[in-house]
Amino acid sequence: MFSGSVILFDHAERNNLLPFTFTRPVCDIRIGILTIREKWEKRLQTKTSSLTRDYLQKKFPIEITNDNLFICGGLIPSEVELKIISSIKKGESISSDGKLIAFRVDATDAKKYSSGENLSGLSTKEISSTHRILTQKFQVFKWNDWAIEEDFQLLTSGRKSATPSSTNTIISSDNFFMEEGAKMECAIINASQGKIYLGKNTEVMEGATIRGAFALCDNSEVKMQAKIYGATTIGPHCKVGGEITNSVFFGCSNKAHDGYLGNSVIGEWCNLGADTNTSNLKNDYSDVKQWNYASQSFENTNQQFCGLMIGDHSKCGINTMFNTGTVVGISANIFGDGFPRQIIPSFSWGGASGFSDYQINKALKVAKLVMQRRNIELTPNDIEILSHIYNLKER
Repeated sequence: MFSGSVILFDHAERNNLLPFTFTRPVCDIRIGILTIREKWEKRLQTKTSSLTRDYLQKKFPIEITNDNLFICGGLIPSEVELKIISSIKKGESISSDGKLIAFRVDATDAKKYSSGENLSGLSTKEISSTHRILTQKFQVFKWNDWAIEEDFQLLTSGRKSATPSSTNTIISSDNFFMEEGAKMECAIINASQGKIYLGKNTEVMEGATIRGAFALCDNSEVKMQAKIYGATTIGPHCKVGGEITNSVFFGCSNKAHDGYLGNSVIGEWCNLGADTNTSNLKNDYSDVKQWNYASQSFENTNQQFCGLMIGDHSKCGINTMFNTGTVVGISANIFGDGFPRQIIPSFSWGGASGFSDYQINKALKVAKLVMQRRNIELTPNDIEILSHIYNLKER
């Protein structure tokens, strides 16, 4: 265990991960069962802090001590990365393909780096480029199978699963783990193709059919007759139903009704109305192009399957249809018939017939009401962040 301060810093490609990094540091993206931050904290057995954009820093403060280990917030740890990072001495840094991924410095240099100064005098070691560093949105679902496997081993090694009810059918039970407090009745669980993890106080309702890899995080539920394919993660405090494949919900979001969601990433505090459907494959089977905030243009993902990317606090009405590779910003409200455009800016109100501005005071009122339903407060820091995003030119 490292005794100093562990600081997860946003890398230069963070804007490729918008809209998700509008409201969080890179390390707070969920992939697998845990967020990247939770993975590092579990493996290093210590708390971490963040070095991120100025407007996020108040909510995610940096903690500097006499000994500071900086780690790239997009680096997804496994035992290999843990061994390499743990070996860094003060005054050393590690790069992969010329990109800085970790370094260890005293308080003076830590303050310089956090204020935007370049550090000199560090001895640098170059390592292989086989490590997974999250730099593109689609990687969240593309790497989710591997990430669930890594987190499953991390969370369940040496532990015994709770015993599921005999009303369930479980295939490959060695790949299944159920935390205490989880409930499941009359479900079909097939873990032969990947691990399946049910967190604390979760519920899988009658008739649900689930294939691994799959993770249902604490306090979430799968509705009756849901059909879920791997590799899918449902973050904490979510409700999901209908048909889902290879998608990741960060947390506190709902897709509680029928409709299809595939190869998609859903932020926090989102709601997909009944019979919302997403396209994840083009009619001509060509690679999907997707909006990139960094370049302000559509870029080829080189992925044949790519669905919906929807930022925090965004919602859509019943029967909404999303075209292949659609990107939705923060706090958008989408409704009406037809396919809306494939880039929907933050704080947009409307649908295929056009969008107007979703006024910040109205958006904050809705956010407050939605969060209150889960007994979570919309804090002054949250209001500052959402207000900052509202005023951004590139939102």
